[in-house]
Amino acid sequence: MRVLGVDPGLTRCGVGVVDGVAGRPLTMIGVGVVRTPADADLGSRLVAVEAGLERWLDEYRPERVAVERVFSQHNVSTVMGTAQASAVAILCASRRGIPVVLHTPSEVKAAVTGTGRADKAQVGAMVTRLLRLDAPPKPADAADALALAICHIWRAPAQNRLQRAVAEHAAARRSSSKGRTA
Repeated sequence: MRVLGVDPGLTRCGVGVVDGVAGRPLTMIGVGVVRTPADADLGSRLVAVEAGLERWLDEYRPERVAVERVFSQHNVSTVMGTAQASAVAILCASRRGIPVVLHTPSEVKAAVTGTGRADKAQVGAMVTRLLRLDAPPKPADAADALALAICHIWRAPAQNRLQRAVAEHAAARRSSSKGRTA
């Protein structure tokens, strides 16, 4: 499975592409950052994020896009920019019919490091180790994007089994309720 991880942000939007399946060694295909000038107006910045993400989608053709779920922070302007960049990523992928998954920061940290309270350095070190890189990707937004992709690859099989089980349970309930009404 090829996954594009997106660590949303208006100034620096981390992007990373990972190939692999759970239980096997993973391969980094690409990593980088889509940048926008902090002094540009919001509309121009969102257009730049869109253009950058579209280039990544064109070049790497991921099967899934994993985006960091926006969570509440103390700085409202920061969380708004993050949410807006996140929406652009979701829109770009959805426009192409690519499934989008959202993962919380603590979920990603736990998947990659074993603890949901890991710091940026720990995440970078584990991404480096898991992808057999010479050094952690810089800036941290790029390493976080790779961590998102890794998290999704590792969690997708369990999530798929859970979704199938829920669907089967719902179908069985519908079937049994039809039998009672007949």
